[in-house]
Amino acid sequence: MNNILNDVFVIAVVSVVTIFTRAIPFILFPGDRKIPKPIIFLSKVLPCSVMGMLIIYCLKDVSVISAPYGIPEFISIAVVVGLYLWKKNTLLSILTGTVCYMLLIQFVFI
Repeated sequence: MNNILNDVFVIAVVSVVTIFTRAIPFILFPGDRKIPKPIIFLSKVLPCSVMGMLIIYCLKDVSVISAPYGIPEFISIAVVVGLYLWKKNTLLSILTGTVCYMLLIQFVFI
């Protein structure tokens, strides 16, 4: 029973924190208030910065000196970049690259 209560408590806390973090911009900057320039700047540069950090984090343990030499990772990156340049759809690119990587490591580079 304690595990169930613990799970419910964790889900409740995560839900409240998620709702609160999504509501902060609307609380701090209501419709009639001007958004400060540093916030506008951050809204433009942070998404690219976060994606760059995620790429570095995902590739930090890839070994190019032992099999499979990072080939599945680099093929998947090429798929993501190529599909994004072609379709300009971030979600489609990332989803396709993820599926490509999983298929490569499960069936090709065993």
